[in-house]
Amino acid sequence: MSPSKPTNIIYTGIAGTGKTYRLLQIAQQYTDCLPKINDKELLRQLLQPLSWRDVVCLIFLDFKSKKQDLVKVPEIVNHEFFVNKAAQNARDKNLSNTAWSVLQMHTPASSQTVSYKNRASQAYFDKDHSGAWYLLPESIDLLSDLAQQLAEFQQAQRENNSQNKEFRQQRFSMVSFHQAYGYEEFVEGIRPVMASSDHTKNSSSQMSYDVQDGAFLKLCQRAANDPEQRYAMLIDEINRANVSRVFGELLSLIEPDKRAGMANTMTVNLAYSGRTFNVPANVDIYATMNTQDHSLAPLDMALRRRFRFIDCPPQPELLPVIYVNPVNSETGNSETGNSETVDPAETIDLAKILTGLNHRITQTLGAEAQLGHAFLWSVDSLEQLQTALIEQIIPQLAQAAGGQVTVLQYIFQDEQQPLNAQFIQDSQALIDNANNLASPNNSNPMFADQHSLLGQSMSSGSYKINADLINNTAEFAKPFVYQRLY
Repeated sequence: MSPSKPTNIIYTGIAGTGKTYRLLQIAQQYTDCLPKINDKELLRQLLQPLSWRDVVCLIFLDFKSKKQDLVKVPEIVNHEFFVNKAAQNARDKNLSNTAWSVLQMHTPASSQTVSYKNRASQAYFDKDHSGAWYLLPESIDLLSDLAQQLAEFQQAQRENNSQNKEFRQQRFSMVSFHQAYGYEEFVEGIRPVMASSDHTKNSSSQMSYDVQDGAFLKLCQRAANDPEQRYAMLIDEINRANVSRVFGELLSLIEPDKRAGMANTMTVNLAYSGRTFNVPANVDIYATMNTQDHSLAPLDMALRRRFRFIDCPPQPELLPVIYVNPVNSETGNSETGNSETVDPAETIDLAKILTGLNHRITQTLGAEAQLGHAFLWSVDSLEQLQTALIEQIIPQLAQAAGGQVTVLQYIFQDEQQPLNAQFIQDSQALIDNANNLASPNNSNPMFADQHSLLGQSMSSGSYKINADLINNTAEFAKPFVYQRLY
């Protein structure tokens, strides 16, 4: 079904280019939709391994779960568990005798209502003087496994009845690396386990340590037991962790030709458990790597040789055009989808904005500082565009530019614009302008408003975001300002 050669791929690129989205799409390829199990099959799976004694005990537990403790023989014989067990055994005669035999055989010798010679060593049932049967209280603990099976069966029935969907089986495991992520979480490690010395409320808890499997080891074990299917390990932000430490001795084993059953199969002894291990050939590894974050650890060269690298560039062509106040001349209604009724001056092309910004970002800060299309992916109105600029795009570019106003103003085409029309304003220029307005020779009544706007501005270093952009007022309520970014 699947190619014999494993796949090792890392998707690389700047933030916001859909790398994690690709992992989620790949996950769908490793997800099976299986037909849900019907009630008849659930019953078969529940009853097939059980003896008649177990089935009768299960029936009592079922009645007990429905708040009925006393049960008569006809109720037992007519119960779906009894009927289905008889059908599985091809029995349709003397069923009442079977029920009576099981009940009497497992009564205590001290019973006042049952006289029976061939009693079993363990008693489960007794009968009252009305002829109704019940479970002995002391037998409840002995039936804990059956009670668990019954609870799981009832839950499966409820899920079956509430869902019409097919069952989804995942053949992948997804993890996100971070600076503290290690071999212990990925492969295996010693973990603390709390255990109580007894089952009483006042029991003391004792700490013990066990070797437990990590995410990758668990997936490999599943894959080894299912060689006809492909499995996938999905790793988000692979270079956020020390990958050599995370993979440990598995670094060599993930090479395609060193997988189990391949030409140069390698086997190692795991660090904690000492178990022999090799990576199955039906396990694929996909990861993402942010090339923009220079705070991340550089990717180990040994790991680079074991993966194919696929670049994920920005895709501005995926972004829409925003129609600002489009009005159909005949009806007066908003018609955002019909370009014939929209004045081009009232549109903002997000693809052109991203392309223009990235062109100037590349000129000043380098290609790795570009913006991914995800920054504008969910934008469908002027207000949302303003929010994306204020809360995400400008702060990120300011950090990349070290707060240099001249660089930011070049990126946003602000150099030739009047102060009130600039996306990015120079703090000192604003102070000088305010001082000029406040001088004795200038009694401009607008000074108070200007001072108020200064207080509302968002600042970082020597730059400020224009308060009109923040407040969606003045020039920044009009599309042409944003068209300037093309």
